[in-house]
Amino acid sequence: MQPDVGKIYEGKVTGITKFGAFVEIEPGVTGMVHISEVANTFVNEIKDHLTEGQQVKVKVLSISEEGKISLSIKKALPAPPKKEFRGPREGGGRPNGNTGKPRQDKAVPKEPQTPESAFEDMLNKFKASSDERIGDIRKNMDNKRRNTSRRRGG
Repeated sequence: MQPDVGKIYEGKVTGITKFGAFVEIEPGVTGMVHISEVANTFVNEIKDHLTEGQQVKVKVLSISEEGKISLSIKKALPAPPKKEFRGPREGGGRPNGNTGKPRQDKAVPKEPQTPESAFEDMLNKFKASSDERIGDIRKNMDNKRRNTSRRRGG
């Protein structure tokens, strides 16, 4: 039997190595799952994620001219939810999570925005953030200029 590329199969882990795991998807048909295709997170030790004899779902990525079958466990799983981008001043800008904004315990319901007003709000936030960053850069440059003039005069 020749498996179909792109198809998902239920298989059994038959062997584990440092670089991947071998999975039998049909009797006599075995493919390899590379360590990078085991999970959606970084995998340091495959044995932390898989054991021999374990049943797993795998997706056939490719079949080489020699007949080697490349498999993926993570591509057979549903896609992980995408994280929403949070700008540097929207909750994730500082290491301790402090945004510098006063805390608001009670959520204030917002009125529905038109696409134009939503865009204007986003643009105003970007402008304020840019102005703040430019001010920080200017302060740093002024400090550097002052420090170099002191070194020369001494």
